[in-house]
Amino acid sequence: MFIEPTIDLTVHHKPQSFADRFAFGFTKLLRFCADTFFAKRYGHRAIVLETVAAVPGMVGATLTHLKCLRRMKDDNGWIRTLMEEAENERMHLMTFIEVAKPTLFERMVIVGVQWVFYLAFFMLYLISPKTAHRVVGYFEEEAVISYTHYLAEIDEGRSKNVPAPAIAKRYWKLPETATLRDVVLVVRADEAHHRDVNHAFSNELHGLAVDHTAVAAYPVHDESVCIQKIAA
Repeated sequence: MFIEPTIDLTVHHKPQSFADRFAFGFTKLLRFCADTFFAKRYGHRAIVLETVAAVPGMVGATLTHLKCLRRMKDDNGWIRTLMEEAENERMHLMTFIEVAKPTLFERMVIVGVQWVFYLAFFMLYLISPKTAHRVVGYFEEEAVISYTHYLAEIDEGRSKNVPAPAIAKRYWKLPETATLRDVVLVVRADEAHHRDVNHAFSNELHGLAVDHTAVAAYPVHDESVCIQKIAA
């Protein structure tokens, strides 16, 4: 039996500094580009954007790992959290390529955007990790909004509620009867969790109080799926 994840859709970190305003403005610019390019083709939007969404966690984990080695100090769980975020976003991608096959043009866009974004985010994280995490927090706020719109498209019949891909049922431990709508619900819950974690990381780096109880619950995942080939 599938139980719909409960998340707070109203969460928004109000920009409080120049860094916050930069992060928010940058996110809104990318949102405008995504809306213009994809319109309401949410499956294809998910494929391209998830290739970008999987970058920050890997960059953050790598640079945090190196910093902890240089300073010979503990990471307080940040590395594992960020690596899990990157892996989770990649699993979103592996799921949605079973739903909406990317076109050749979209594959070319992915290659270009990934390199540009990776280099830009790497430099940003070197200069200001707190701003980098705020950017990701705002990215995830927008992701929650996008997947909420995707749900509306499904519920109102404009997008087919096809059966959930096998990889999604394995990864999120969904029932055999699971559909695309169920997948979008758990993906949205993942994004809400990443939203709250990254805003918390940024707040901690800013020296602000952090309420860890306010972090959205993370859906159950079967991590073994990440390293096993799914049978056809």
